[in-house]
Amino acid sequence: MKQLLAQIMKFGVVGAIAFAIDFGVMVFLTEAFGLDPVVSATISFTVSVIFNYLASMRYVFRHREGMSRRREFVIFIVLSVLGLIINDALMWVGTDALTLDYRLVKIFATAVVMVWNFVTRKIFLEEHEDRGGSRAEGTGR
Repeated sequence: MKQLLAQIMKFGVVGAIAFAIDFGVMVFLTEAFGLDPVVSATISFTVSVIFNYLASMRYVFRHREGMSRRREFVIFIVLSVLGLIINDALMWVGTDALTLDYRLVKIFATAVVMVWNFVTRKIFLEEHEDRGGSRAEGTGR
C-alpha cells in the first residue's frame, strides 16, 4: 500500500507539471504568436503528452519487459486521447447540458480523467508482480 501511495504522489507531481506545460504553451502560442486557440491547444497537448510519457514511464510506472518502447508510446497516446475525449464529454455535459460553471466542471473532469489515466496506465503499461512476488505481465488485457 505504501508503494501505491508513493506512486500516486509521483503521478500527481508529473500530472501537475504536464498541466502547467500544457496551459503555459497554449497561452504562450496564442498570445505571443496569435495562433488560433484550438491550434495552440493541440500543440500544447502534444507537448505535454510527450513530457508526461517520458516522466511517467521513468518516474511513475515500471517498464513492462517484452514491450517495445514504440508500442508503449502508442498505448500511452491512445489512453491519453481517450482521456481527452472523456474530459471533453464531461465538459460538454456539465456546461452545455447542465449549465454548470465551467470551472467547477473542469475540476470534476480533471479528477475523473486523472483516475482514468492512472488506472489505465497501470493496467496497460506497467510491469506487474504475480502473487509470489516475481514480475509477470498480468491479466485482463
